[in-house]
Amino acid sequence: KYYAIISMSYLFLSCTKYKKLRYRHYMRRILTFVGLSMFSTILFANDSTGYVSTGGVQYLKNKDIQMYSEDLFISKKQIKVDYQFKNLSQKDVTETILFPLPPIENFFESDFADTERLLQSFKVQANGKTIQPEMHVRTFIQKDEKSKPVDLTAEFKQCGFTEKEMLNPWNRQNYEYAPFEAKLRSCKNAKLQQALPENKDEAIAWSSQVIYSWKQTFKAASLTRVQHQYAPLVGGSVALYPAEDEKAYCMDSSFKAGLRKAKSQHAPYQALGYILKTGANWAKPIQDFKLTVERDADELVSFCWAGKVTKISPTRFQMTEKNFVPKQDLDIIFVQKL
Repeated sequence: KYYAIISMSYLFLSCTKYKKLRYRHYMRRILTFVGLSMFSTILFANDSTGYVSTGGVQYLKNKDIQMYSEDLFISKKQIKVDYQFKNLSQKDVTETILFPLPPIENFFESDFADTERLLQSFKVQANGKTIQPEMHVRTFIQKDEKSKPVDLTAEFKQCGFTEKEMLNPWNRQNYEYAPFEAKLRSCKNAKLQQALPENKDEAIAWSSQVIYSWKQTFKAASLTRVQHQYAPLVGGSVALYPAEDEKAYCMDSSFKAGLRKAKSQHAPYQALGYILKTGANWAKPIQDFKLTVERDADELVSFCWAGKVTKISPTRFQMTEKNFVPKQDLDIIFVQKL
């Protein structure tokens, strides 16, 4: 079997049981993949696709700005968020808004979600006007499994890496690993060399992160509307194993009964993640929060949610909260009916 192993901080691909077990010590999720020939919505060359979670806008906490409302829509094709921010002060406040994407490894041994599609689809508006956010590319190297990834963006640039090369894990324009390896090994920068594996035969685990940013002015004692949308990173497999995925997606008795009825206990599935907890970074709880999850008509869907879930249409589920402080992120699984 091949195992595609994914987390927010690090993507690692392995085909050995030893590495899979070792990974469990510090990774968030494990997806087991066998093949992808049965998927119609994702076309990849190899056996599997993985994903990492994305989320909403964020910045360092500001006591004057409240996320007054959030209307979040999640489907496999699109994520849309409609915010209203309230300036609680009597003066205009200008802040830098951040939209950080997760680091992606420059490994190509297995398929991954359509990262380039996310970059191409990202759009943001403020009070109805389109904003062109600035893109920042950060690069990291993880020396070994015991070390944390080190931000070496400046060192990559000093070693002659262009932004296009640093963005390679996202746009996959170069599938050959050797040129990057040689460029890193030959660079004379002391800090970068210290971060490289001592064994020169060992692959260099480097990753790239994209962060969008823009300046936003919140008018005094007023509401500011910010909307953004993008295509999510979607992963999946041709074989569901409920015993392994039950906890991650809160598969309750009703969902399991649905699987049995649809004969989908080991059916193909897709999955995506969304980071909710950054919504707690603002001055007060979110006064009005609404989340809508959409599945296809031929699918079953499951995810963890502490409150009430209402089915508002044959394919849509909705959750509403007052004075909401998000305490956990969201992982959603979509299972095909057979």
